[in-house]
Amino acid sequence: MSWTDVLRQLRGYEVPLIVVSGGEPLSQQSRLMPLLRSLRESGCRIEIETNGTVVPVPEIAELAVCNVSPKLSHSGDPESRRIVPAALTALAEMPGTAFKFVCCSSADLDEVDRLVQRIGPIPVWIMPEARNQRDLDRNLRAISDEVIARGWNLTTRLHIAAWGDRRGV
Repeated sequence: MSWTDVLRQLRGYEVPLIVVSGGEPLSQQSRLMPLLRSLRESGCRIEIETNGTVVPVPEIAELAVCNVSPKLSHSGDPESRRIVPAALTALAEMPGTAFKFVCCSSADLDEVDRLVQRIGPIPVWIMPEARNQRDLDRNLRAISDEVIARGWNLTTRLHIAAWGDRRGV
């Protein structure tokens, strides 16, 4: 499917916000740029969900807001694959960027704190790790007070509250 086909389909939805996600969108920046430009020209707001491992081209900041979700060590991925300081710093400097971290323990929050100290002041959102309501409740209770004490934002997983671990909803 060409980017013009995607644009035509997206315009048919008549929504004010388009969120680009799936895989790592910034790894395809050159292919995304015509689509992003056209969406902006038509008045859409654009958000890009990224894991923060690819440095964005400067024009991205003019077209979209980035939501950055770096993986933490509990993901099992080596740090060299999940933490790219140049990319995180470039993203942090873009207007409107927010960072969301999936956590389930104080150790995770300490890791976020160390990363924030490396990157600089950024808006931080913490989401409890969970695949079902029981885990969501447990992990939310485990981190809530500490997240608030650190002055960060706390969010939940509404899709789990609404649909549990059911896929495709």
